[in-house]
Amino acid sequence: MRVLGIETSCDETGVALYDTSRSGGSGLLADALYSQIAMHADYGGVVPELASRDHTRRLLPLIEQVLSDAGLTRLDIDGIAYTAGPGLVGALMVGASTAHGMARALGVPVLGVHHMEGHLLAPMLEDDAPAFPFVALLVSGGHTQLVEVKGLGDYALLGESVDDAAGEAFDKAAKMLGLAYPGGPQVARLAEQGDPKRFRFPRPMTDRPGLDFSFSGLKTHTLTAIRQLETAGELDEQARADVARAFEEAVVDTLVIKCRRALDQTGLKRLVVAGGVSANQRLRERLALECEKRQAKAYYPRGRFCTDNGAMIAYVGAQRLAAGEQDNDGVMQATPRWPLDHLAPPSLPAE
Repeated sequence: MRVLGIETSCDETGVALYDTSRSGGSGLLADALYSQIAMHADYGGVVPELASRDHTRRLLPLIEQVLSDAGLTRLDIDGIAYTAGPGLVGALMVGASTAHGMARALGVPVLGVHHMEGHLLAPMLEDDAPAFPFVALLVSGGHTQLVEVKGLGDYALLGESVDDAAGEAFDKAAKMLGLAYPGGPQVARLAEQGDPKRFRFPRPMTDRPGLDFSFSGLKTHTLTAIRQLETAGELDEQARADVARAFEEAVVDTLVIKCRRALDQTGLKRLVVAGGVSANQRLRERLALECEKRQAKAYYPRGRFCTDNGAMIAYVGAQRLAAGEQDNDGVMQATPRWPLDHLAPPSLPAE
């Protein structure tokens, strides 16, 4: 079954083709991505209306590009999957309407896919894919979650952010430091020049049991440190790098501590880390050490699949479409808020 995947949840237009007759990464026939980062950078963040308009401009040409790269035509498509949420409602509607229009014209099934399930299973696109069950750390945009994954659609939420997610905290810290959008890579780059011993920021919610996260207090602590340096006339480039290093160390330590607890709590030996923040090299290094201590193994999607992409949507959609799922009565889905634990295995109705 050849499935076209469409991702338009926020500021990246992604398209891919996945073939279920092949396994893992070999099933990915072609993929393409257009990022809107340069357009939104002038505003310091995503402008929803501009995002929706750009998806409208880019989506159909990207679909034609992917089909061409795969050496196929629209008539070779057996099903279509699109991101139905969570995300920006206008952006979601662009992908949903395009998917449903094409599916009706081609007479093929269509299915709305959960964006975070896409990230969760993105490592399945690699040759060294994890087997079920595993613990997953999802650190994508406005989401920071720990999930026990027993199989497709069989998810138990272990912990999540009660306020700012890690990615949001990175973006806000970057803005405080005068760095460009998106903040995560900028803060990490500046932190490389920082002195790890100059400042120590708090590791929020690690002094108590549980697997929930909170980064709003860390954000406030960072702002206070910057203002104190400004008042003292000491906010030079080195001080900014030192603050960036302290901030990054605090976020990474917090994520690693919670992952360690989740592995210990579940007794599992496989850890999947997915979403944009999973590309952070300091996080990967620290998690590698923790997994080695526990004779566990960490799995990541390849770099270009850490952020939003069509390949992860094509993969998840292909698994669920092949199991017989599709949108009821051809009704489009666009669900800006959609808890991951409302999903169910293909054989069971989702909430």
